[in-house]
Amino acid sequence: MRLKTNEFQSLFTDGLNGIAEVFEKHQHELRIAGGAVRDLLSGKRPEDVDFATTATPEVMKDMFQAAGIRMINNKGEKHGTITARLHNENFEVTTLRVDVQTDGRHAEVEFTTDWQKDAERRDLTINSMFLGLDGTLYDYFKGYEDLQNHKVRFVGSAEQRIQEDYLRILRYFRFYGRVALKPDDHEAETLTAIRENGRGLAAISGERIWVELKKIVVGNHAAHLLELIYALDLAQYIGLPPDGDVEEMTRVWQNAEAHSPKPMTILAALFHSPEDVEKMDLRLKVSREEKTLALFLVKHRRALCKSDEEPDSLKPFTDFIIDSREPDSQSKVCELLKYQGEEKLLSELQRWSVPRFPISGHDLRKMGITSGKEIGATLQELRDIWKKSRYQLDKDELLSHVKP
Repeated sequence: MRLKTNEFQSLFTDGLNGIAEVFEKHQHELRIAGGAVRDLLSGKRPEDVDFATTATPEVMKDMFQAAGIRMINNKGEKHGTITARLHNENFEVTTLRVDVQTDGRHAEVEFTTDWQKDAERRDLTINSMFLGLDGTLYDYFKGYEDLQNHKVRFVGSAEQRIQEDYLRILRYFRFYGRVALKPDDHEAETLTAIRENGRGLAAISGERIWVELKKIVVGNHAAHLLELIYALDLAQYIGLPPDGDVEEMTRVWQNAEAHSPKPMTILAALFHSPEDVEKMDLRLKVSREEKTLALFLVKHRRALCKSDEEPDSLKPFTDFIIDSREPDSQSKVCELLKYQGEEKLLSELQRWSVPRFPISGHDLRKMGITSGKEIGATLQELRDIWKKSRYQLDKDELLSHVKP
């Protein structure tokens, strides 16, 4: 087939046309590769476009130098990737490769001119296609058919692909969330290969695991995929508690799914205690913000909730935000409301802006209060009065409560 969509045509900027001319002049083929092909065939304009070629890195460097095209970031060269910059755009072009040796994390490669051999070393059929610059699809493993049928399959043997890089287990789950229509439509042999090779994830760096896990958790079918991670005995290798509360996680995902929860909001449901969060952080090296959110949710998910006695249901949450005085406390409380499934309160809190307490120590000093301890105690009293008024009392009204 030949692709002629608007999304495909929109890729042909002055930069790409210039790069294409260089390859054509030197009679080396240039094709769009991998994820960008999958996106284009799904009717999406890809965010990143990777290219593949029969030219070796040395040949590419000579070609670009002769054409006066600048090259940047030479880190990818040992893997066969040259990055050219033309008309303020970067173009990553990688020589076709075959794996000579793999250790489950990295591969030693050698270059080839065989497009099918390169496609063979890719993880999933939907990621193994190439697209010529004339729109011709090169599909060696029925990737397009799988994409149309919403199937996620490994190229060739699932076991072999996984053993080349164990992170592919999590990539399988991530793409399942992107492509599959139904939550439980896996091939039995794929799940068997994942179960039997799950231990290999223990050797993968936490940072790489966290990149994939975050995307799984905010994708489609996230609760099903996390349940599957537990059913296939993978949790212990990827920083999740072996006895994670899967039932609670499913309930929270159903509560929060429609409100763009942060990944940690869903994962926090699996944790029983702050120790679980610490162990997860030790394995995955999450950001400080992500870790503090997890600790916040574990601590407050039962303690900070709407009060049946209080006519204003939002009050416990707004009081908490006012008292905490942390810049991101409102954002954390919004995640808590997603966790709890409080849609109405979430909507109200997202529209609410933190009022400014109108009194300062300077105001009290002007009234003759000089002791630092007394100023602190009086400010706290006034803050409590202000909260009870739903933040309505102004400066003069509050100061009228101070006994000179």
